Amino acid sequence: MSQTLAGKIALVTGGSRGIGAATALQLSSEGAIVVISYSNSEGRAKEVIGKIEASGGKAIALKADQANPVEVKGLVGEVVKRFGKLDILVNNAGVFETGSVAETIDTSGFERQQRINYEAVVTAIREAAKVMGDGGRIISVSSALALRSTWPGLADYSATKRAVEGYTKGAARDLGPRGITVNAIAAGSTNTEMNPDSSPFAEAQAAATALGRFGRAEEIASVVAFIASPAASFVTGSIIPVDGGYSA
Repeated sequence: MSQTLAGKIALVTGGSRGIGAATALQLSSEGAIVVISYSNSEGRAKEVIGKIEASGGKAIALKADQANPVEVKGLVGEVVKRFGKLDILVNNAGVFETGSVAETIDTSGFERQQRINYEAVVTAIREAAKVMGDGGRIISVSSALALRSTWPGLADYSATKRAVEGYTKGAARDLGPRGITVNAIAAGSTNTEMNPDSSPFAEAQAAATALGRFGRAEEIASVVAFIASPAASFVTGSIIPVDGGYSA
């Protein structure tokens, strides 16, 4: 395995499962020291750390509530306190709630998704930008649903992810002079606990893609790792679809 990220310190929010866990493992395999955050799944976080260490990597897990901006700010600070720097930030933590349609919007559900899916991303990017050296990498996991809200009940979620993509483009302009790239991955239907390929809606989701199937968390993680690598130094302000052709 190549060591393109040797010596880099990476923070992956929501790294205890799904795309976050796969990303943490992939970044470690490329040589990065990885910090994962979790809100409730301490046991899962320890499992991910164990896998990384068993493969010869180094990683730690830190607890942080993504809905609390003070804890998000503290998370970035703790990474720098322990390792002296932060080179790669992957904003992966998020929640998905559906069922509320536009005329009967669930305010509490929207506000929770807004805090975790968007506001926490903004806070993390701002805090990372203060401590990140020139040439750093910021990558946020968005969703194919930000551009195309295929079914009723997705308005709240789609709006928060669309906001992330807008902020990504603005932050890329702001941080470009320092060589810091800012990008987002528009992930399609991916087989995770949040959206398993065994759910009642899985068949329709798979049929909406050009490949006719769900993605694997590892397939998303491999693209994140590329964007984090030196090979992607001229890629910034981009929203990169990794959706099996859902957006084709």
